[in-house]
Amino acid sequence: SLRNNFRLTTFEGPVVYRPFFVMNWFDFGYPGLFLLSFLAATILPLSSEGMLVLMLASGYDPFACIGLASFGNILGGATNYWIGRLGNPKWLLRIGLSESKLNSFEQRIAKYGEWLALLSWTPFLGDPLTVALGFFRVHWWRVLLWMSISKILRYIILSIPWLTA
Repeated sequence: SLRNNFRLTTFEGPVVYRPFFVMNWFDFGYPGLFLLSFLAATILPLSSEGMLVLMLASGYDPFACIGLASFGNILGGATNYWIGRLGNPKWLLRIGLSESKLNSFEQRIAKYGEWLALLSWTPFLGDPLTVALGFFRVHWWRVLLWMSISKILRYIILSIPWLTA
């Protein structure tokens, strides 16, 4: 039945059935933060920042939270890169993208290269960008470096109130 596809969760009040992706990640503590951060770096519409702040406000260790959220989010971004790397730019021609448009995308990616990975933390833009970096074969280790720096800095900045307390 449809009901079996949902996880049973309770709040103060009646029993609520919700799909997996809107489950209460906070119930899982550190592993929940890691997993949510990984999934948030994919194309799923999830936000790891809210979970990080909620955990910090609840007294979890800031360094553990920053480390787990960063590692999960970096692994998710790396997954996007390698999914893109599996693709072939010529496939876009088969689905109707013009040769000039493909060349335009490729030139823009080539112009900025691995520096685009600094934007991998941004909502909506970062996930498809990391796929594109893989798709157009931008140097893996440099993408990983700049992606890691941007994602770690984002979580450190969000955690400043708890790091200075």
